[in-house]
This record gives sequence, C-alpha cells and structure tokens, in this order.
Amino acid sequence: MSASRPYLTLDSRYVWQSRWYSLRQDHLRAADGSEITYTVVEKPGAVWIVPVTADGQMVLIRQYRHPVEAWCLEVPAGNVEPGHDELSMAARELREEVGGTAGRWAKAAEFFTMNGIGNEIAQVYLAQDVTLGAPQREPTEYIDVELLPVAEALRLARAGAIKDGPSALAILLCEPLLGEYGVGPNA
Repeated sequence: MSASRPYLTLDSRYVWQSRWYSLRQDHLRAADGSEITYTVVEKPGAVWIVPVTADGQMVLIRQYRHPVEAWCLEVPAGNVEPGHDELSMAARELREEVGGTAGRWAKAAEFFTMNGIGNEIAQVYLAQDVTLGAPQREPTEYIDVELLPVAEALRLARAGAIKDGPSALAILLCEPLLGEYGVGPNA
C-alpha cells in the first residue's frame, strides 16, 4: 500500500458479466487495516460525438432510455470495441446513429463517466461539416434526429434541459472549438 493508493486489493472476482459491462467485487484492505468489499462496474471506454453541420446546426438525438423510461436528448455515443481506435469508433457511431459523415474531426476532451462506481473513460470528439444520410441503427435503438443551432444546444446543456450528463458535458467541452459558429471564446 502506498500513500497514492490507500487500498490494497486482496482479491477480485466477477459477479456478473455481459458484452456491454461487468460487475467486479474487490476485497480491499484500507490504510487503517480495515477490510471492505467494493463493487466496480467495468466498462470499456466510449466515445461521445458532438456533430455540427456546415451551416451551424448541432445534430442531436432523442433516444428512448428504458432504465429511466424517458426520451433523452443526447449526442451520438457508443463503446470503443477491442481492436478499434477511438476516432474510427466515433466515425462509426456517427454513421450508425444519424447516418452522418464528418469533413473534420477534433478531439475535445476526455473524462471519467462514473468514477465512484466504475472505470469508463469518455473520449469527446467534435465532428464538423457533418452531412446526414440514412442511419444504420441497431434494432434496439429508438432514435429521432434533432437539428438545433449551436447556440441553442449550448443553452440547453447549460440550463439542464439535456438530462444525459455525459452528453451535456460533451457539448460544453466542445464550446471552445465552436468559434466559427458564433459561440465560445473564439467567436
């Protein structure tokens, strides 16, 4: 045990696994000698894409989310599959969810999505000069595409109207890169 890591892992075991995520229970010894069980959600990294068309429309999706029984306003997103790089997965998710292709890409940021219970890392990409076509969605995806002016999407993210936290954060983290659309510090 070190000062930078206050827990020593004594044992780990998987209590549940699926192709999307797993639950791992770690038996830990704390710096004070006490022992605890910590359940961790193991999830592959994921990409969140903030797509903007050449005429300054942000491409958002309204997707039905069963766990909260609501239609949620989001940006396209998806897991990074083993053996694939993040940018190629971002391009694939954009194509699958909204039928989009981007003329320009920029990595905007990365963040932990649930660091209190899990290890997922989000990679945020700004996709610019997006053109839309026919989506190639999975059968379980119920999605409507919504186009909003960039300034309106930023306003919705700031106002809490975008309830999907990672999507709202992804939009706000892209703001410094959106100056050509009349918003952000470079406007």
